[in-house]
Amino acid sequence: MKFNKTEGSLVHDEKRSPLLSTENGVELPTELITRFELYPENKRRPVNKTLFKNDYFKLTYDMKKKDLAISSRGDIVYSAIPYDTSRNYIQRAAIQYLLYPEEAREYIRSHKVNLETYIMPSIFQVTKKRVGKDSFEVKQAYNAIFQNPLFEIQILGRLLQHDETGPISANLPGKFLFNENIHTGISEYIFEYLNFVIQLTKSLPIATDGKSVELLETNLMNQSFADSRDKDSFLTYESNTEIAISLLPQEVKLSIEKSILISKKAIPAINKPLLKSKYGEELSRVRKTYIAHSVHPKESERYFENVLSTENTNLINVVSDIHASDGRLPFSNKNFNILVGDVSDSHVSNKEIKGIYVIGNHELVDVLPRSREELQTKKWRPFLRSDWFKQLLADPDESWYMLPVGSHRFYEVAKEELEKRFPQVKVLHNSSMVHEGVQYIGLTIPVVLVKRKKEQQKFILKTLKKLLNKDYDIPTVVISHAPLFNELNMLSMKSNAYNNDYYCSEPKIEKLFKEHNIIGAIHGHHHIPASSGRSKVVKFAGKEIFVVCSIYSKINTGFELVDLVNSNYQIKEL
Repeated sequence: MKFNKTEGSLVHDEKRSPLLSTENGVELPTELITRFELYPENKRRPVNKTLFKNDYFKLTYDMKKKDLAISSRGDIVYSAIPYDTSRNYIQRAAIQYLLYPEEAREYIRSHKVNLETYIMPSIFQVTKKRVGKDSFEVKQAYNAIFQNPLFEIQILGRLLQHDETGPISANLPGKFLFNENIHTGISEYIFEYLNFVIQLTKSLPIATDGKSVELLETNLMNQSFADSRDKDSFLTYESNTEIAISLLPQEVKLSIEKSILISKKAIPAINKPLLKSKYGEELSRVRKTYIAHSVHPKESERYFENVLSTENTNLINVVSDIHASDGRLPFSNKNFNILVGDVSDSHVSNKEIKGIYVIGNHELVDVLPRSREELQTKKWRPFLRSDWFKQLLADPDESWYMLPVGSHRFYEVAKEELEKRFPQVKVLHNSSMVHEGVQYIGLTIPVVLVKRKKEQQKFILKTLKKLLNKDYDIPTVVISHAPLFNELNMLSMKSNAYNNDYYCSEPKIEKLFKEHNIIGAIHGHHHIPASSGRSKVVKFAGKEIFVVCSIYSKINTGFELVDLVNSNYQIKEL
C-alpha cells in the first residue's frame, strides 16, 4: 500500500510498506514519515506528530507509545449537554452505521421497549406531563429517531452505552427527543467526524472503529488486529459506505461525497458545529449552574429489559465482577471460562459452566455461613478470634485492607465452598493448570494491599517461583482478581483508585518474568468500563506482555482471549 502525495489517494502494492528511521531512531512506514513533512508543527513536537488533519480533527502518532489516535483539534464541541459521557460510543456508532446501516437500525429497533422507557421521562422533563408507553407522544418521539440518520447514530451510541454500563440518567430530553437534541450540537459534531474519518481512510492505510486506530498492510500492523474476528467493525479504504451515505440528508451526503474526492480540505456542513471559540464562555456557565436529574443506574435497572442474548460463544471467555444478585450466572458459555473473581453476591451455583476461577474479595463474603450455628462449626471456628474476620462479618467494606496475604488457610475454605457450587470449574488458589498448551496460574489476590505491598510481593514471588518451577518455555498467563501491581494493571493513572505506590518493588519478580515465558496477566476488581478498553500490551521485564481486564455487563459477557494469545505468541505443543 503506497500513499500518492500528489493525488491524496491509495495505490495497492502487493508488498508491505518499507520502514524508515526517524531522527530519534523510531522505525515507521514511509507513508507516515512523508506525512510528517507536510505539517510544520511536527518540528517542535517530539512526541505527538500530526499525520493528517482538517478544520476540526487530527490524526496523531505518539512516538513514545507508538500508537495512533484521532482527536479534536480543540475548538469543536461534542455536546452542549453537561457531563455527556457518550462521545466514544457515538463515534463507534457512527462507524458501525457507515458499515452496516440496516444492522444498526435493527439494533435500535430491538431496544424499542427500553427506548420507550427513556422517552417517557424525557417528555416529562420538558412538558411536566406524564405519558404512557402507548401514548401518541411516545410513539411520535420513537418514530422521529428514524427520520434523521445523524440522530439515529446518536441513539445507537447511547444504546451501546446503556448495554455496557447500565441505564442512562441526567438530561434525557437532549438525548432522546429530536426537537430537544437539535440544540446540542451533537449532529454537527457527528457530521464533521464522519467527514474526517472518510477522508482519512481514503488517504492513508488506516482502520478505525470509532475509538481505536490501526495501520493496515505495513510492517508495523498490529498482528492481533490483523487476525481479529472484530476487524470487520473497522472502517478502511475498502469499506463499502455507499448505502449508509445514501441514507444521510442530501446536503450531508453531497458534502461527504465531495470530501472523499478532496482529501486536503473538508467541505463544511450546512449547519456549523458548536465551537469553543464562539460559545465556550456560555457553555461553561451552563455547566456551572447545571442541576443534574440523575438517578443511580442500579435504581433504574428494574425499569429496563435486557433485550440481548445472554449466550456467549467465546472459546476462552474471560469475565469478572459479575456480582450476580439472583443466585445464578446471567450468561451462558459452553466452552472454557476464566472467572476472575467477584462473580457472586448471592450464593450463585452452576453445574454446567467449565473453566477456572480465582477468588475475589466478594467471594470471601459470599461463602460465609448464613447462620450462627454453622459459624461455630469446626471449619469456621479457627478464624473467629481474628480481627480481620470479625470485621469481615460486621462490615466487609471496612475489612478489605485487613485481609491476610493470599496463602492463608481461610482461602482454602473459600476454595472448597466455591468448588461445591461450580463442580466443573477448577478454583486456582495459588495453583495452576494447562489448557490447550497455555499454563494458567491463579494467584489469590482479592484486593490491592498498598501498605502491605512488600509482604504481598514476597508472596507473589514465592508462589510464582514454585508454580513456574524450571519450565522456561511453556506460555504462561497469570490471573488474579486484583492486579499484581501497577505495571500489569488496566486502571488509568487518572483514576481516583490508582495508587502510585503499588508499583513492582521486588526486582526478583521482574527477573522471573524475564526468564520465563510469561505472556500475559489478567485481572478484574476495578470495574473499568468496557469502553475504556479491555486489553493492552505493556512493556515489563524487557518484553511485551498483554494485560486483560474483563468486566461484566449486559453486552459484555466476556472477553475472547484466543485471538490475543494466538496472534501475538507462538503456542508450543506440549
